[in-house]
Order: sequence, then C-alpha cells, then structure tokens
Amino acid sequence: MNEKYTVSRYLLQRLQEIGIQHLFGIPGDYNLDFLDDVLKSPIHWVGNCNELNAGYAADGYARLHGIGAAVVTYGVGGFSIINAVAGAYAEHVPVVVINGAPPTRRREAGALVHHLVSNYYLQLDIFKKLTIDAALLADPSTAPDDIDRVLKNCLAHKLPAYFELPADITHAPCCAPEGPLTITPLISNPDSLAECVKEAADMLNKAANPVILAGLEVLRFGLGKEALRLVETTEIPFATMLGSKSVLPELHPQFTGIYQGSWSKEKALHQVEGSDCLLSLGAWMTDLDTGLFSINLDNQRMITVGGGQVRIGSHFYHQVQLGDFIRELTLIARPRSYLVSHPAESFRPKQPFVPIPSCALTAKRLYECLNYYLDDQMVLMSEPGDSFCATPEFHIEEAENFIVQSYYCSIGFCTPAALGVSLARPGKRPVVLTGDGAFQMTAQEVSTLIRERCSAIIVIINNDGYLIERRLHQDGMYNDIRMWQYAKITGMFDDGSFATGIRVTTEEELVQAMEVAVAEKDKLILIEAYLPNRDCSTGLERLGNAFRKMQQKS
Repeated sequence: MNEKYTVSRYLLQRLQEIGIQHLFGIPGDYNLDFLDDVLKSPIHWVGNCNELNAGYAADGYARLHGIGAAVVTYGVGGFSIINAVAGAYAEHVPVVVINGAPPTRRREAGALVHHLVSNYYLQLDIFKKLTIDAALLADPSTAPDDIDRVLKNCLAHKLPAYFELPADITHAPCCAPEGPLTITPLISNPDSLAECVKEAADMLNKAANPVILAGLEVLRFGLGKEALRLVETTEIPFATMLGSKSVLPELHPQFTGIYQGSWSKEKALHQVEGSDCLLSLGAWMTDLDTGLFSINLDNQRMITVGGGQVRIGSHFYHQVQLGDFIRELTLIARPRSYLVSHPAESFRPKQPFVPIPSCALTAKRLYECLNYYLDDQMVLMSEPGDSFCATPEFHIEEAENFIVQSYYCSIGFCTPAALGVSLARPGKRPVVLTGDGAFQMTAQEVSTLIRERCSAIIVIINNDGYLIERRLHQDGMYNDIRMWQYAKITGMFDDGSFATGIRVTTEEELVQAMEVAVAEKDKLILIEAYLPNRDCSTGLERLGNAFRKMQQKS
C-alpha cells in the first residue's frame, strides 16, 4: 500500500486523466469527505439545485466534452438522479455517477441508517441496469482496478457508469496508479471488417444514386471528421436525422437535408428513399427520427452499420465497429462524378427576418426569427415539445451546434444541460429553446447558470401549458399549468448586472430582444415569447395528426 494514495485521490486522478474538468452535483453527508478532496483538486466543483439537474448538466457536458460526471449522496440523491442517467443510457452519453454511501461497517451490520431503502444493495442493483458498468468501492485493495475497469467501459461504449463510494473508504489508503489510464477502443473482427467493407464498396460503386445517412452513433462516438472525410472522398450526398442533426456541417454542398420519413422535405425524402444504395451510418430508426415510422426504405438496397454489426441486404457481419468501417471504406471506395454527388436541393442561405409592425407574435414567425439570429458561435438546444418539432429545418451551418434529446424526450432537460454545454464549450453560447411546461420542471438551474457566469440565451415559448400533449390527445385540464411571470425570474437570482429577462408579444419586440441578446454576449438573456391562442409550429401539428391516426389504428 502507498500511504500517499487514497481511494478518493485515485478516483479524482483518473477523472482528470479522462478529461473531467468540472464535476456537477449536490453535497450530502455521505459524500462530504470526497467533496473536500474535490475542492483541493484541479477539478472545478459545480453545485446544482438538485440531483436531477446535476445529471442533466453532466449529460450536456458529455455531449460536447466527451464525458461528464456528477456526485450525489446515497438514497435520496442516487434515486433523484436516476432519470438523467436513464436518459444518458438511452441516448449513449457517457456520464459517470459517484454516489457517496454509508460506511462499510454500517452495511455489514445491516444498520437502519437514514436514506436507506429496503436493503443496502438495492441502489447498486438498479444502477447496474442503467449503466454499462457499476462498482461498489468497498475494498481499498480492489478499488483501483474497479475504477479503471468502469471508466474504460464507460468511454469505450459511450454509456453511463456508476461508483458507490462508502464514506469510510474515501480516505482509505490504496495503491498508486500503474501508469496513465489507457482506453482500449472496441475491436472489430478483421476478417468480417474486410469482407463487409469490400461488399459495401462494390455496392456503392455500382449505384447510380447513392446517399449516406449519418446517424446518432456517428455523433456519440466522435466520428464526425471521419464521416465527413468519407463523404468528400466518395462525393456522395448525405442526409442526417433529428437526433444527429449537425453531426456534419449543414452548409456543406453535399448536404441534402434532414430525413424524418414522410415528415421530410419532399426533395430530401425522394433522394433518400429513391436511392439505389443507402449507406446508413449509426442511424437509429426511432419513432420521432422516422416520422412515426413513416419510412419507405428497402433493406435490399441498404448498407446498415451500427451497434457493432453491418447488414448489407440479407448479409450480416458481426463484431464490426462503426469507426473502423468508415475508415476502411474511405480507403477503397471510388469517388463519384460531380454531377451526381450533390443534393437535389442545394443549401440556401437564411433570409433576413423583417418584423411586421405591431403584429402579434406567432409560432411560425418566432421560429423564423430565431433561425435568422443563430450563428456559428451558438449551440441550439431544442427541448422536447414544439421546439424539437420546429427546429429540424433550422440552419445549423457548423457541426455539433445542435443538441436534442430526441429519443428519451425528457422535458426540462435543456435548461440544466445548457450549464454543462457552456462549461464544456466556453467559446460558444448555448441557446435554449424550451416550452413553458418544460421550463417549470428545472427552472431553478437558471440560478446556477448565473452563478457560473454562463451567458446563455433562454427562449421560453409561453403557449400556456403542455401544448404537445394537447396536440397528441384531446385536451384536458391536466395540461394546464400556472402562468408564471417568466421574464421576472432572472430578478430572483441576479440584480440585473449579469442576467436580464424580457417579455415579448410582437414581432418587433422579439427582434429588439434578440438584438439585445446578440449585443450582450457576456450576459444571460431570458426571453419569454408569449404566443396567444396556444399557437404552435406546423411540425407539432403534423406530429399531433400522425399520432392520433396511429393511435386509432392500434
């Protein structure tokens, strides 16, 4: 044993090695000794308003930084963060949860300590189902190996991981690290890889109008540059989906648009579904990414890569990793003719937004205005609801400037996630587009954004309650919420020197507010956009109609 190393110090060093610079969370009596060590380390502690928000912040951080981490305490804290961990698991986001736990002697004695539910292993068992790996660090002699294994799995698989750290083990001595932590990527079977890449290249080379569909796994596994190299080497047009929007730059001349089944723009729909060879790279065919499964794709004309396997027609190749496939295919695929390498409808620059004097704000004009003011130094964060129904056709010109939780769809995600985004990308500004119902879920995290001097732009679409639920189903009083004075919320947390709230009801007022937001780059600007008569985007209308029809059929 090396007396200079403790389990806490070992864990913190490994977190630093894998790139953790900020640690989110909530203090509790079982994690306080660990937090003392955090404050002495180079890692910046970011205290949140509650554990759920800490999880969302770590998720937002991980999406742009590569990995995120949060600290909670046993029982009340661990169970509170579970929804955020479930979302990270569903969407392949590597988030590390460190949960301070009762001392081992209490566990061994079966003592009924506070925060305990049922038994001492219930919490660990639950997290094992929501993470790629989980460890109870109850033995200092094995804790270093457990820490290394769990972190390696978290990074290799891009999935959450969990540590349970008993309070009396925090400062227990342990061995020193045996060199830097090395992350071994998932390995492809070389024979399967070579064979499927050759078949894929032959199919692409024979195709008259191939298309590449860049999906969510390209984004999560950090393969954007490799995928772009494949696109440009082969000169094949590409599309993305809602969950992978902006994984590749949308100003690229080979970008054909967002594919969402029948919800797609007509020319993008025909180009993708009319392709005689669709190369699907890490695309997930979820309900919202496919326009409620309104796709018309022929597997016999597809090369489907993802989840560690490749399907070409009726041929399956197992143990083939997406990154390896993209890199090998880039080496042997034949470039296309320029005449067939570009989309049916080329990229069109945004048109200036000109407000109509004294005109009441509508959803359509709200989104047109916001789209115009977005720039390359902003990361648009689109909340589940009317927001993510409207934003697929927004112009996100540069890669990785759009975040949406389009699969797990937990409303309230974006406001605390903006905290993580801001700290992960200090040179960029998060723009949160959220509904009033979603904002009420996690509104208190605005105070942490202000405390950490995160100059976000938060646009609250005040359409009087849970509008998406009203459109999906016949309305009921359960969709009503208390009408807040949203523009005044910043005054609760700030004296006006850093944060400003603005309420807008007309097009002119919206433009004035956005001009303030653009000019005040170093401040947090919250804009309450009031939409009368529960107005919504055409995207939400379409979703509501399609959902009701689907429910009637079932």
